[in-house]
Parts: sequence; C-alpha cells; structure tokens
Amino acid sequence: MKLWKGIATIAALVVVNLLVNLYVVRWDMTDDHRYSIAPTTKQLLQTLDEPLEITILLDGELNTGFQRLQRATIELLEEFQARSENTSIRYRVSTENIPQGIPPTVIHERTHKGQTAQTTVYPFALLHYKGQTSVVELLRNNRGLSGEENLNHSIENLEFAFVEAIHTLTRDSIEKIAFLEGHGELSEREVFDLSQALSRYYQIDRGILGNETDILNDYRVVIIADPQEPFSEKDKYILDQYLMQGGRILWVVNGVRFSDEYLSQSGMTPVIPLELQIDDMLFRYGVRVNATLVQDLQCLPVPVDVSSDPQQPNWQPMPWTYAPLLLTSHASPITRNLMQVSSTMASTIEFVGGEDGIYKEVLLATSSASKLTGVPAKVDLSLGVDDEQSFAHAFIPVAVSVEGSFPSLFAHQMPPAELELHAPLLKQSQTTKQIVVAAGSTIRNDWQQGNPLPLGYDRYTQMQMGNRDFMVNAVLYLADDQGWMQLRQKTFTLRLINDQRARHSRVQAQVVSIVIPLAMLGLVGGIVMFVRRKKYEIKR
Repeated sequence: MKLWKGIATIAALVVVNLLVNLYVVRWDMTDDHRYSIAPTTKQLLQTLDEPLEITILLDGELNTGFQRLQRATIELLEEFQARSENTSIRYRVSTENIPQGIPPTVIHERTHKGQTAQTTVYPFALLHYKGQTSVVELLRNNRGLSGEENLNHSIENLEFAFVEAIHTLTRDSIEKIAFLEGHGELSEREVFDLSQALSRYYQIDRGILGNETDILNDYRVVIIADPQEPFSEKDKYILDQYLMQGGRILWVVNGVRFSDEYLSQSGMTPVIPLELQIDDMLFRYGVRVNATLVQDLQCLPVPVDVSSDPQQPNWQPMPWTYAPLLLTSHASPITRNLMQVSSTMASTIEFVGGEDGIYKEVLLATSSASKLTGVPAKVDLSLGVDDEQSFAHAFIPVAVSVEGSFPSLFAHQMPPAELELHAPLLKQSQTTKQIVVAAGSTIRNDWQQGNPLPLGYDRYTQMQMGNRDFMVNAVLYLADDQGWMQLRQKTFTLRLINDQRARHSRVQAQVVSIVIPLAMLGLVGGIVMFVRRKKYEIKR
C-alpha cells in the first residue's frame, strides 16, 4: 500500500512539472503593472517570423541608477520572450563591436575617498532582424529633471522605444508624408533636421497641390510648415477632402506676420495679422488661431548691446519675453516627459464650437506668468521687462490636438471650378485627427557655418529644447492607428528616499531593535531577581 502511495505521489509531481513547463503563468503583482506589456505589443510580437537578436550595450561598471535601467531592460526583454510564440527573441549584454555613430555617455561620480571617477557607458540596444539593424536609445535625458527622474522616465519609455524599433524592422512598406509647398512655407533647408528625423520612419516628399483632388491620397500625414501666403479655395478644397477621407494634417501656422531678417538687422520689427484665409477652415474643425502675440517671463535670453558707445559694444544677456519656453502637457503621449519647446513670436489658440464629439487636448502652453499683446504692434529687442505684474495670464494654449469626425468646410458650397474632381464631395469625415501649432518657429532649424543645427537648439544658451521630439511625436501620433503611442503614457511610481524621514526611521529602528529588547531583558531580569529574593526571604 505504501509503495503504491509513493508511486502515485511521484506520478503527480511529474504531471505537475509537465503542466508548469507547458503553461507558464505570469502574474504582475505591482501596483503600476511595470512588468506587463500592452496588448498592441503582444500583437506586434506575434508578427515576427524570424529570430530577433538584441544586444544590450549598457554594461560594465554601472552605478545604481544605470544598473536599474539595465535590469528594467532585461526584465522587459524577458517578458517579450515569454510572449513571442511564433519565433524566438534572444538577447545578450555585451559591449563588443560597438558600431560607429553610437555616442557614449560619460558619468562623473565621487568615490568613497572623495575622488572623482569617470565611467563611460553606452545606454543603447541593437536590434537585428532579417539582416537589418535598428538602434534603441535606452536613456532619455531631460536637463530640467533630476538624474533619478530621467532614469524613471527612461524606464517608462522602454516598451515604446523597443516597439517603435521592432515596427520599423518588420514593416512591409514605408508610408509617405508630405511637406506642403506653394504658400511660402519653410524651405527644405529650414526643416532639414525634422525631415532627417522623420526619414527613419517615412518617405518624405514635398510639393504643391495642383488641380487634382486626389493628389494627397497616398500620404499618411501632410505637414503645413509656417506658410506666409494665403490659401486658395482650390487648395482648401483639396485639403478638406483629404481630411474627410481620413487624412491627417499637422498645421504649424502663425497668427501674425513679422520679419526675422529686419528684426536681426535693426533690432525691431513691425507685427501685423497674418491673413492665410484658413480661419474659416480651422474654425469648422473646432480651432481658432488668434492674431495675438504671446509674451512670457519664462523665456530665452538674447544678447543686447547695453553700451551707450557704439564703438565699444557691451553685449549682455537679456530675457526676451517674445521667445517663450512653452510647457508640455504631461497628459498627452505626444508631449509627456518632453523638455520645454522653444518658440519666438508665438500666437494663441482657442477651441471653438460646442460638444460636437471632437476630442480636444492642449499640447503646449505658456507658463503661469504670461500676457497677450494685440497687433498691429512693434517688437523691440532692446525692451526689457518693465512691469512683471502685467504678466497675469496663465497657461495660454499654443498647440492643440483635435480628434474625431469633422464637418466639411464645403458641405454647403460648390467645389471650385478649376478642380479635376475624382470623387463626390464628402460632407463628414471619417474619424481622424489634426494638430495645430500657432508658432512657426517651433519647426524651423537654424544653420551655422554651413551645417544644420538640431531643431530646438539655442545657439546663445547652447541648450537643446524639446522641439524635435515634439514634432516627431506629433507626426507619429497622427500616423498611429494601432495605439502604440499610448505606450508613452506608461507611468511608474518613483519612490525616492526621503533623507529626513530615513534618519527618523533609522532612529526608530534603533530604538525598536536595541533599546526596547534591552529594556525588556532588564525588566524580565529584574522580575526574576525580585521573585528569587522574596522566595529566599520567606524561607529564612
């Protein structure tokens, strides 16, 4: 009988072991679900039909923060391995054969002896699939945040970064986006950096609209980059019907006209309303760009000659309130965890219309100390801030997104006669989305000594703002139908150690672990001695 019980027990253990190997059950018990991946990620992993090789370059003598980033990367890839049923995902940690063009990160830290130690790390991962290679940037560095906050945001962004790279490697075709021309838009040179950044994901074209209504049908996103000339009814009809068919548009349009060249030469420029003839169009879609100028105490400085002697100039940095640093929304996947976006001569945006099923969201806004200036006006570089009390406005929208089903501007109008119509007029759009930015400077890059500067780089302060990331994310969001951009909203709770509380807790722990046991031991010993003494006194 005992023999049969033993055999049954062994058989049961074998069956349980087989079931465990066949059906792996994973539970994420964390409050913020940091070890779970999104359903869209799982779907993407199922499309892999060949092995995916991943090399994590973050290795070597890492400090605590980078160790945490490395560990989070490995844990994510282990989850990828568990969820990839069709093929294998293999990873390794190695710094061998680092490709050219991968920039190192230098860490300066103090040792326990008070000396400064320098360590070089490579916070990147390389993905290899079907003979192609994609680079994943593991570390997202925002100068306005602490090291712990940057590491936490980097860990939050890991899933999106890997999904973005895998999608790029596995796509069957390259989608196209178009920069519109014909209305004084920024030249190819002026949007060079953004075009280069977007070329990683899309085929980039440029061109005018012409007379064919279906000319934009092949483009995933259309970018209108700071036009200066009015739009004709023909062009508006083409854009409107492109939107009605589900097209996506990134509008980067100013509400005012000014001269950068005149401003740099003379130190001043007149500012007047910019008539683009698209107010009715944007109004129909629920947005209005106002002919007003934004001033903000949170702004970039400009060099100003404060000397009274023209022969001996004295250039000093002065805050220029017409160059506001725009705050990014933490709620939107487009702008979450981005640095401030630099701008000059920005206008304001407001939502119009009632609750019409259009989802509206503010992406960029001024600070809590801003004001509005009406036009016509004269803007002078030499004018400083004379009255801070007048900066009483707060969080004025400068960039917004609108999403839903939009009514056509031409629902009750005849199409322009010169158009070549290829489809009947659509009076209501499919569910689609648009982004409107009321500051043309946010998309324009500068040049220095024949080389393009990164979009958002300020030559005077030598600071890199969040312009490039904002514009790239805006296009990715507009083109995204799978919901991958929502991965940027993943949030991990940053549990930083409170030094004061830690010191207080340490004292409490010392009291609990040392003082109280000793006191109890003394009390028990005293009671024992008292009882023994009484016992012997009675016997005597």
